[in-house]
Amino acid sequence: MSDTKEPLLSTTTTDDLPPAYETATSTPKRNLPPPPPLPLPTLISLRSKRVILASSSPRRRQIISYLGLPDIEIIPSDFPEDLPHTLQPIEYVLATATQKAESVYTREIVNEEKGEPALILAADTIVVEPKTGAILEKPRSEAHHITMLKSLRDARDHKVFTAIVAMAPLSSARDPGYAVETAIEETNVRFDTEVTDELILAYVRTREGVDKAGGYGMQGLGSILVESIEGSYDNVIGLPLKTTLKIIEKVMARADDEDRLGSDGEGDDEEDHN
Repeated sequence: MSDTKEPLLSTTTTDDLPPAYETATSTPKRNLPPPPPLPLPTLISLRSKRVILASSSPRRRQIISYLGLPDIEIIPSDFPEDLPHTLQPIEYVLATATQKAESVYTREIVNEEKGEPALILAADTIVVEPKTGAILEKPRSEAHHITMLKSLRDARDHKVFTAIVAMAPLSSARDPGYAVETAIEETNVRFDTEVTDELILAYVRTREGVDKAGGYGMQGLGSILVESIEGSYDNVIGLPLKTTLKIIEKVMARADDEDRLGSDGEGDDEEDHN
C-alpha cells in the first residue's frame, strides 16, 4: 500500500468549493459575496435550461433567486384571477395558481424562438380572515385597504395560504403534455391588537401594501402590524422556498421517469399527465 494519500475530492476544482469558514467569519458581512448555489443535481441540470416564473411579483423573484438559477424568465400569466370567492380558500388558491401555470405553458410550449421550457413555476397567495372565512386579496382602494387591516387587527389571527404549481413539459407526451406537482403552504399570522387606527391609516398611506394579499408587507413596514407568526415566514411574503424546492425536485424526477417510459414505448395507456 502506498503511503501517498489521494485527496478526498480529487475531481473537485477550487472553483467548486464553498468559501472557507475562516474567510466567511472574518470578512465583514457587507463585503460578503452571495453564497454559492446549492449543488443539487436537479438545480444543476436546470441551470442550463429554460425556467419560467409565471409571476411579476418582485418578492417571488427575489426568493426564487436564492436557488441559484441564473436565467429565470419572468413571464406573468394573463389569467384574470376572477374565480368565485364562494370556493373554499384552499380550492381557490390552488385553482388560481394552476390556471396561471397552464396559461403560461400554453403560450410558451410553442415558442419556436426559445424552445419549450424545462420548468414553469406559478404561485398564488391569499389571506383568509378566520371569523368570516373571507378571502382577502389586494385592496381595491384606500377605504377598502383601511377596512381590511382593521378587520385583521380586530380578528387578531388570520391565515395565509400560498399554492405553488410546478410544471415540466414531457418530450415523449403524445398531446403534448406535462408532469405537474402542487403544494399548499399555510401560515398563521397574529396581528397586534394594540395597533391604533392612526397607525393603520399612516401605513396605508405609505402604499406599501397596495399590491399584496391582505394589504400588508411582512418583509417591510407591514411587520409593525404583526405580533407573531406560526409557520413559514417566506410563505407570508409570497413563496415558501423550502416547499418550492421540494416540488421542483418532484416534478423534474417525475418528468424524467415519464419521458423514459415514453421513449421505451411503455406506459402508453397511463394518464399520469394532463
